[in-house]
Amino acid sequence: MPSRPRLVLLLGDQLDLHSAAFDGFDPQRDVVWMAEVAAESTKVWSVKARIAVFLAAMRHFREALREKGWRVVYHEMGAYGDFAEALRASVIELQPSALVMVQAGEWGVQRDLEAAAAELGVALEVREDRHFLCTAAEFAEHAKGRKQLRMEFFYREMRQRTGVLMENGKPTGGQWNYDQDNRGAFGKEGPDLLRVPPRKFVPDEITREVIALVEERFAKHPGTLKDFDWPVTAAQSVEALEDFIAHRLAQFGQYQDAMWVNEPWLYHSRLSAAMNLKLLDPRLVIAAAEKAWREGKAPLAGVEGFIRQILGWREYVRGIYWLKMPGYVRLNEMQAHEALPGFYWTGETDMNCLRDALSQTLRYGYAHHIQRLMVTGLFALLYGVDPYQVHEWYLAVYVDAVEWVELPNTLGMSQYGDGGLMASKPYVASGKYIQRMSNYCKGCKYDPAQATGAKACPFTTLYWEYLLQHEVRLRGNQRMAMQLKNLGRLSAEQRGEIQEQARRVREGCGGTV
Repeated sequence: MPSRPRLVLLLGDQLDLHSAAFDGFDPQRDVVWMAEVAAESTKVWSVKARIAVFLAAMRHFREALREKGWRVVYHEMGAYGDFAEALRASVIELQPSALVMVQAGEWGVQRDLEAAAAELGVALEVREDRHFLCTAAEFAEHAKGRKQLRMEFFYREMRQRTGVLMENGKPTGGQWNYDQDNRGAFGKEGPDLLRVPPRKFVPDEITREVIALVEERFAKHPGTLKDFDWPVTAAQSVEALEDFIAHRLAQFGQYQDAMWVNEPWLYHSRLSAAMNLKLLDPRLVIAAAEKAWREGKAPLAGVEGFIRQILGWREYVRGIYWLKMPGYVRLNEMQAHEALPGFYWTGETDMNCLRDALSQTLRYGYAHHIQRLMVTGLFALLYGVDPYQVHEWYLAVYVDAVEWVELPNTLGMSQYGDGGLMASKPYVASGKYIQRMSNYCKGCKYDPAQATGAKACPFTTLYWEYLLQHEVRLRGNQRMAMQLKNLGRLSAEQRGEIQEQARRVREGCGGTV
């Protein structure tokens, strides 16, 4: 009798042919298990583009495995409601000797699969995900004994460990961080009209089938698929990387924080979804960027800034996630309890910046990091939205959203819900910041310089009210000293007017979906 198979569990964000899950895989005996389950699209109200990018990538990966001659048990949408139910059916049918997987990208999914395996009485081996450059255990060792965790120190360790942008043990160019050189805004003329737009990937037959499925089964979900052109295979992801390196990396650094109306892509890479699905190895991305600098095709400051996002932030947030879950998800340091305004699901608001960023998000499932941090995230923070609701929205609306990366960036960095673990201060600013970094304020009915009155910008009003509300709590934060000093110049009458204006802002934003 042939030996019983091992069942290799493969989730939708683990589409890596070199995954540790395949170590020791015997094509004559073992089976790859994949499942599309509705719960992963409905536990948050996922936009259609997010659902489609996962399903299209999974189905293409299934075909790649079958072309290798591997047996794949693949449950398509509708067969089972959640992972535990699908796994139970497969275990009963196949009677595997063991289950193998790499660590899931979400604490809850990992918990559910482990519980299902225990209930079924079958051993589950969970392997380290070597897609990442730092393991959860290595990050925990980095964090041990530190009173404060800061990405910059972790990033320097990663540079030293990997040798990326290092010369004779020292950082290339003499600096670890060129962030000050990467905060440029566009002039009045806006971004270069001659720049090459990102490579688009026309949906093939498999992707078209997925699009039709999503349009039918998830018809009431927000967003649209008419513009769907994301890379959904490893080969397409490499093409997208090569396109970015050739056409946009050189300008990325200088303008990575800039925004412009009706310009969703600018000089950004659009690679985060491919990396988070594991279609694209971060080592390949980092090496390509460093090579571009060494060949004189991109400036050091911009290349360092790009690499920092991957080797620094991406690895750091994953470390924070696994270090602090499961309790992290419910942190709410600033005791924010407002409901998320309903226009976050429609884009229907008279604030130009929010309308543009939200409409773009719902259309493409994408917004770049400053649109997320300093427009949609900033408003939610100033408004006082419960950070758990903000987390659920971000997880639902972006094609690159997997909880390990989304949650710390949203709850910690954007909403300061963890009280300073991710960010050393709340990222609060008035509408003047948005005016400086974009053309959103041009033609807007609101004036970012005004906190009160008929033309007062809601961002500016809520900024001052946020400082008023949390003045005592923030006094101990040295990085907030200048902002609190400016707050101290307001008279009692001005403070009262701001609080009244803030009340009217919230009244005007009432209603949730």
